[in-house]
Amino acid sequence: MQVSIKIPTRKEIEPLGVYVPGKPIEEVKRELGLTDIIKLASNENPYGCSELATQAVVREMENCALYPEGTAPQLAAKLSACLGVSPEYFIVGNGSDEIIRLLTRSYIAVGDEAIMADVTFSRYETNVLIEGGVSVTVPLIDGVHDLDGMQKAIGSKTKMIFICNPNNPTGTIVGRSELLAFIEQVPRHILLIIDEAYYEYVSDPDYLQTVPLLASHQNLVILRTFSKIYGLAALRAGYGMMHPSIVQELIKVKEPFNSNRMAQVAALASLEDTAFATDCARRNEAARTKLVSELKQLGLSCYPSQANFLMVKLDCSGDDVFRSLLERGVVVRAGSLLGYPDTIRVSVGTEQENQVFIEALQHILGPDDKLA
Repeated sequence: MQVSIKIPTRKEIEPLGVYVPGKPIEEVKRELGLTDIIKLASNENPYGCSELATQAVVREMENCALYPEGTAPQLAAKLSACLGVSPEYFIVGNGSDEIIRLLTRSYIAVGDEAIMADVTFSRYETNVLIEGGVSVTVPLIDGVHDLDGMQKAIGSKTKMIFICNPNNPTGTIVGRSELLAFIEQVPRHILLIIDEAYYEYVSDPDYLQTVPLLASHQNLVILRTFSKIYGLAALRAGYGMMHPSIVQELIKVKEPFNSNRMAQVAALASLEDTAFATDCARRNEAARTKLVSELKQLGLSCYPSQANFLMVKLDCSGDDVFRSLLERGVVVRAGSLLGYPDTIRVSVGTEQENQVFIEALQHILGPDDKLA
């Protein structure tokens, strides 16, 4: 009889859980035997991607046998032209979450601290812990980053600070003057990472435009992605803007060909189709506003979102509502996985998808339902 032997892992890895994504449509179909599924769990673009991006990927298939350029110089040059930042300030990643990993790999040593909100994108904490760092979490206030609390949490071991703006999963933003004051107060030897994955959806004029600050703040890092409004989630394309000296450190530890050919050409083409992104933002804002109104009619409220999702506050278990919606073919995110067990997070879908969600939720929370 063969004895099973567990090969020990690094102690930093042992307590980590496995990231739980929104349930894929294929998985729900297999589990529940359903044929019609609406996925509103992963903040994907319900309108797909630009036709220009699709055409670019089809053309690039001819070059599948060839490695891509390792630093995506054409995409960096295009981003430079669009955003008015020198090309050497850009690094392209396999999604912006890869750049988070590169930052912690490059700058977090055992015992170093990273400050972040207690309810925010989980990959900040995970990557800090993998490197043996310590996550210092500061509770949100009404779903918004507590910048005063984060300022007070800065200590001798602080190496980096994460701010997700808009915040995932609450969708809230930090006010312009408050964030600017915070940026000015953070010591220059501490990396300040502002994750703007949902930047293109923001319409609130009180949102701080951070890109112009790069020239005067060498510790500032801005993250953005093509996964959301550009609809390229499957291709994994994201980018970071930061001082060239930081870019060079990240290049040392990244994989040689981390950004594939399809992702690079699709991202390039997406930047050409500004009308597509503008239309998606407009449709999202209209649909989000309508969803908030319909949820209010059901007696429910949300955090004030500037993203393409809503975190809905419930008077019952978010897990129970999640399962009941799943049985009806509507996939959302249970709040217990995101830090708020009495909520669900729902992506803003098409008009038809949103209507199916509202009708299903109304049925679940109605007077004849056990969850009411």
